[in-house]
Amino acid sequence: CEIGHACSGVGTARSLHVSKLARCLYWNTAIAMKKLLKWIGIVVAVLVVIGIGLVLAANLLFERKRERVINVDVKAIPVVADAAALERGKYLFMSRGCGDCHGANGAGRAFINEPEDGFYVRSPNITPAGVVGAYTERDWVRAIRHGVKPDGRPVFIMPSEDYNRFTDRDVAALIAYARSLPAVSSGSAEFRVPLPVKAMYAFGVVKDSAEKINHSLPPAPPVPEGVTPEHGKYVANLCLGCHGEHLSGGKIPGGPPNWPAASNLTPGQGTVLTTYDSADKLKAMFRSGKRPDGSAVAVMPFETLREINDTDVTALYAYLKQLPPRPAGGR
Repeated sequence: CEIGHACSGVGTARSLHVSKLARCLYWNTAIAMKKLLKWIGIVVAVLVVIGIGLVLAANLLFERKRERVINVDVKAIPVVADAAALERGKYLFMSRGCGDCHGANGAGRAFINEPEDGFYVRSPNITPAGVVGAYTERDWVRAIRHGVKPDGRPVFIMPSEDYNRFTDRDVAALIAYARSLPAVSSGSAEFRVPLPVKAMYAFGVVKDSAEKINHSLPPAPPVPEGVTPEHGKYVANLCLGCHGEHLSGGKIPGGPPNWPAASNLTPGQGTVLTTYDSADKLKAMFRSGKRPDGSAVAVMPFETLREINDTDVTALYAYLKQLPPRPAGGR
């Protein structure tokens, strides 16, 4: 059939045309995809280079900041190692966090070990066999009160802001006790912190103690020990490192990611003081590590807190109760 042949020819031509369009579409798509993948590759490569640059920059700035020299003029404090001084020094060592970080024997210990977060900190040996063996009285004062090493570099992890307001008597007692510890040979200090912490430290989000301290302040005057807000304020210095200058808590700068925020210790609705409506409840938590409802408290230094005597805890409670209320997280 002539008509049939004609129809067949038209169909074949149409099929060839569609096939050609399909091939064109395929090749155009392939070329577009190739260009897209090329640009994606370029973008990824640029991001990798930027990432490497940021890592190198963060490490460089981190190390540079750690190596800076801080000039702090301090005076030597006469250190008397009599029985009363050693007893007071031991109490401070065990109740103000020294033993918690450096170990009861002062030989150093790994007090942060969070391998999944890349966080590891081992404190230095502060017995006479360790780094402090050649410390003078001025070196001790500089480290304890100002967070500065004898060579002027900052101490990276040490809450010297908690100890800056120690009286001369208490600093001297602490030095006397540390010097009386049996010499123990142990490993050196070591710390590994994750890149985000290095970056935050490099850019001032996380600060070392030397940055937080007003180095021009004179030593704190002695405060009579007793169940008073004045003495409680002196005791509360041990809380500053975690709960902040104003004791209103918040996320602890530079702490491992899994650490909860520090509680708001000021009075007011919804703050932790509503749970502790008496000094006895606060005292029981310090001794047991548990809240009044029996639940465990995380990340508190209970090796230290359980050593604080009743007078200090009760005075601390009296001080906290008369603080002005502050919003949680204001540090």
